[in-house]
Amino acid sequence: MLKQANAKKSEGMKTRFALLVVALLVVGLLPVAPANAQDWYKGGTNSGAPIRMAAADFKPATGDPQTQPLNTVFNTTLFNDLDNAGIFEMVAKSFYPAGTPGYPQDIKLDAWSNPPPNAAMVAFGNLGVTGGKISVQGWLFDVKNPASPQVLGQQYNEDATPEMARLIAHRFANEIITRLGGIPGPMLSKIYFISDRTGHKEVWQMDYDGGGQQQVTKLGSIALSPRISPDGSRLAFSGLTKDSWQMMMYSFDLGRAVAFPRFPGGNYSPAWSSDGTKIAFASSMGTGASEIYLADASGAGPKRLTTGKTDISPVFNPKTNAQIAFVSGRTGLPQVYVMDADGSNVQRVTDQGYAVSPSWSPNGLLLAFSWVRKYGPGVLGGADIYVMDIASRQIVQLTHDGGRNDFPSWSPDGRHIVFQSNRSGEQIWSVLADGTHLQQLTRTGRNSQPNWSTH
Repeated sequence: MLKQANAKKSEGMKTRFALLVVALLVVGLLPVAPANAQDWYKGGTNSGAPIRMAAADFKPATGDPQTQPLNTVFNTTLFNDLDNAGIFEMVAKSFYPAGTPGYPQDIKLDAWSNPPPNAAMVAFGNLGVTGGKISVQGWLFDVKNPASPQVLGQQYNEDATPEMARLIAHRFANEIITRLGGIPGPMLSKIYFISDRTGHKEVWQMDYDGGGQQQVTKLGSIALSPRISPDGSRLAFSGLTKDSWQMMMYSFDLGRAVAFPRFPGGNYSPAWSSDGTKIAFASSMGTGASEIYLADASGAGPKRLTTGKTDISPVFNPKTNAQIAFVSGRTGLPQVYVMDADGSNVQRVTDQGYAVSPSWSPNGLLLAFSWVRKYGPGVLGGADIYVMDIASRQIVQLTHDGGRNDFPSWSPDGRHIVFQSNRSGEQIWSVLADGTHLQQLTRTGRNSQPNWSTH
């Protein structure tokens, strides 16, 4: 009887995997990494000692009634941006010296560079509102270099709204991170995701930190698997029509959906090449089973790449476009595979369990995906996000026993990963790519399948 029960349960697991072709939520599994795996993996975060950073509250520069509330929005956003960056150790504001430095002549270098703040860098400035416009002056000083302390000086002028105060803070933080970290931060990027808060599953967008959430599509049905084009002008997704799942395209330039070819069968999980010229997707148009196809960005000339009978979730290596990672059930339960972009040289990169939702890092060296560590008949297990070095096959675990975690997506700077989790209901979370600084980004409705823009 136990053997029959286990066989029945195993068949049930295969059936659940088949549901992946309609993009239902699933989870993944990978082999365990060595105990010292963290030693090789830094995930794009600062690999040396973090820079000790202070962000002084900006000094109000005018008496306009809007100045103080907008200054509060700006200061909160700037501090959080720098704290999220992954390259700074933020000095607690309780350690800051007395007096708010609004201009370079106001700052006392010794007071900031010595204990208790013991800061290396200090961001400071002033903010004022005049005639409905917000004006911000910001500086970054190396307070341990009295001979030449100024590292950065910026000025911004925009309409006096909370949204613009946030945007200016994002811009200034991005300038600081670029100057000190070598590459721009993700502060000006967008995250696209699925939300049911209007009663239907539609595509939404938000800022990298969860701010500015806005609905994109109005399909009135079910949208899944949003993927933003590399230039940010178009959004590909899978939508349920009256008779089938079809690939759909939304134009941000036009502010509406645009025509895209219809294919027979079900069509799911689009993925852009990093040059924006190709789209890979899963479709049952040829054999009735889900296979990986490659087409031009217009949808023209679809070519079948796989013959695994249950192949889904393709994603290009963004560094080279020469490889595609995907998920296949060709050997039973789903595993992650990598192949050349023409369908040749197929390699299985996970060798046990239940592995899904691969996502390449911007440098093309790492794969993030979901893992149910203990999966099988009679075994309970949670799904966590893992990262694999594709060359060495070493693995690092990023989330730990916090519900079911799936659909990871990398930030454009490679320092962060966004993913969905049911630890507090079905919501979107972010984490630094070394597994620290976990944050919840959405709280309204059920939200899933995030995709981070490339800039």
